[in-house]
Amino acid sequence: MPANLTPAYKTAEKAYRRAHQPEEQLECLREMLRAIPKHKGTDHLQADIKTRIKELTRELTAPRKTTGGGGPPTVFHPEGAGQLALVGPPNTGKSSLHARLTGSHAQVGPYPFTTQHPQPGMMPFEDIAFQLIDLPPLSPEHLIPWITDALRPADGALVVVDISQPECVEAVALVVGLLTERHITLTPSWPADLVDLDEDMESLGLFDLCLPALMIVNKSDEIGDPEEEAETFRELTGLDLPALVVSAQTGSGLEAVGDWLFRRLEVVRVYTKLPGCAPDLGRPFCLRRGETVHDVALMVHKEVAASLKYARLWGGGDFEGQQVGPDHVLRDGDVLEMHT
Repeated sequence: MPANLTPAYKTAEKAYRRAHQPEEQLECLREMLRAIPKHKGTDHLQADIKTRIKELTRELTAPRKTTGGGGPPTVFHPEGAGQLALVGPPNTGKSSLHARLTGSHAQVGPYPFTTQHPQPGMMPFEDIAFQLIDLPPLSPEHLIPWITDALRPADGALVVVDISQPECVEAVALVVGLLTERHITLTPSWPADLVDLDEDMESLGLFDLCLPALMIVNKSDEIGDPEEEAETFRELTGLDLPALVVSAQTGSGLEAVGDWLFRRLEVVRVYTKLPGCAPDLGRPFCLRRGETVHDVALMVHKEVAASLKYARLWGGGDFEGQQVGPDHVLRDGDVLEMHT
């Protein structure tokens, strides 16, 4: 029996997939349960939603540990234009790459499992920055129980590989297998590849995690023909992901990473101004294709969004200073003057 999900349900589900914090997810799940049609075709989905609501409620009401020794954080709230998680087998140069791109002081060593805890850092690109989270390497000998929680806030994954290693094919296959066991899917489809950003995801379970992924072929300075070797590697692994060939050691190819992410995530930079003042061009708000004036107002403050009447627009309108409503879709480089 078809589910025949309503627009209200699909809106709530979209919000759930975008939510990063447990409180936001719980609110979205409750709205999904209210909006879902009640018939036999949705029985299984209703049960899944109720189970997840119970799990999140238990998580949020559980006593908090107040003693020290809880260890470093394993989940980081997204910052900047997007959060990308660095994943891969041991000894692929993930930490060196992270340090080179972000200027972080991550511990780097020529031996496996140098990285024990997530390491955040910001990679600058033009007037914005991407948040890169260097995760511990994945292997059967080094299972990470919190990997799903760490990856859930991410907008995508950077799969770092070293194809100069003889065992690289098997090592990457193990990584993909470990993620699959935790219902984490790496997909080659990024927002720029999707015609409809609301296109159906019924092929995935509601609570499965589907991450756009880019393969970073590191240590290109140690490979004779890195482009050809990378293509052979993709054929052998069946890992049909877009790829960039780089070297953390020499810096070769690293300049392409920020531009690639900017285009494929479809980042939209929006600048704001006060009436009678010049726009603040130093700190843009970062949105995605299809987001609106109302989304910027929410980023400023929820009270601004609630009381927003209209905005004046410079850049993407029919004329400079055009009056637009909260539902107006924004373009990269737009300047907004909001009126409440």
